Amino acid sequence: MASTSCNALAAGILARCLAGESAPLSSVYELVDHDCSGPLFRILVEGLADRFEPRLCDAYADLFSAIIERAIPSLNGLRSRYERIRRARPCQIEPNRVYVFSRVTLGADIAVTSVMLDAAKKRFPNAEILLAGGFKAAELFAADPRIHHFPVSYPRSGTLRERLSTWTRFDEPNCIVIDPDSRLTQLGLLPVCADERYFFFESRAYGGDSKANLPTLAQKWAHEVFGVQAHSYMAPSPVSARADVAVSFGVGENLSKRVGCGFETWLLKLLSERASSVIVDRGAGGEEARRVNRAIAATRARNIRTWDGSFAGFASVISRARFYAGYDSAGQHAAAAAGIPQLTVFRGQVNERMFQRWRPAGSNVQVLKHLDPEKLLRIVPKLT
Repeated sequence: MASTSCNALAAGILARCLAGESAPLSSVYELVDHDCSGPLFRILVEGLADRFEPRLCDAYADLFSAIIERAIPSLNGLRSRYERIRRARPCQIEPNRVYVFSRVTLGADIAVTSVMLDAAKKRFPNAEILLAGGFKAAELFAADPRIHHFPVSYPRSGTLRERLSTWTRFDEPNCIVIDPDSRLTQLGLLPVCADERYFFFESRAYGGDSKANLPTLAQKWAHEVFGVQAHSYMAPSPVSARADVAVSFGVGENLSKRVGCGFETWLLKLLSERASSVIVDRGAGGEEARRVNRAIAATRARNIRTWDGSFAGFASVISRARFYAGYDSAGQHAAAAAGIPQLTVFRGQVNERMFQRWRPAGSNVQVLKHLDPEKLLRIVPKLT
């Protein structure tokens, strides 16, 4: 099937779900049978998940449980299982080992997964705690001796079957699994262990209509399930680079989050005038790095440097900065976890609740959804 047809099919199914209508399974199966994996995840799955509406969790579970069972015929009863595991319940188990699943994206691992890691450390002081996920996620906690890495790769741009191939069972005795709504389980649908040893934070529905952000909801859930006060944190290995201000113009391939090169140059110039040193993350290279290079060159400032290493290394830079600025991306959650004052320009959200859920935590956070140069001038501090 042509990509345009796949896009139209996925968009049509999403529109029916948003309207409160049921989508025919025949249309859903077309997305699987014709390998429309990109639109399936980019349009349908993200379209349902990003709105953080409880009713859309049901629509997602209806559709994607059928999709998974179509792709893996040996699985069945996923929808009824989902109803059992989505309810928060107090943990009565004392495990020797705790697996905490990565959410795959680094910002979510700081904002949400780290709360679960902190809860596991406090609730189970003698248990081995393993972060199941990729190496980039593990690097965020490399300096924490309590956290060990259990490698699980997830192909974020892979086909449906490639993404499902990462499904792993954790059937060893005396262990539990904490799932913060991970892509590794397709948001809780793939069964990875016995239900009684599985603790699932349904981040898209938990909190209902409240305006709380995800770190706050994760803390509430962790207290309800494990009886501890947990918090977002990170523990990357320290790096020598440091600056008064850390900046990231990364948008996670979502260009709707950007304002534009003119704004980026203007902001960097302002920061360079109000701080002795500024360091800007160039991301993974490519277009983001070129954008950063152009913006820095246009400022003609001599006190701006770039960071070309891992995100964990840049998180270390953020943790020792005096101010952070950037778009809605992983950097804002790193700054929030480190308690660093920040300015986040938040654009491209599909609805107000998406903004409320993903806004960074903390009392020293300034978030702008609409650019106001006068307000920006007031927010950016003088650090010289």
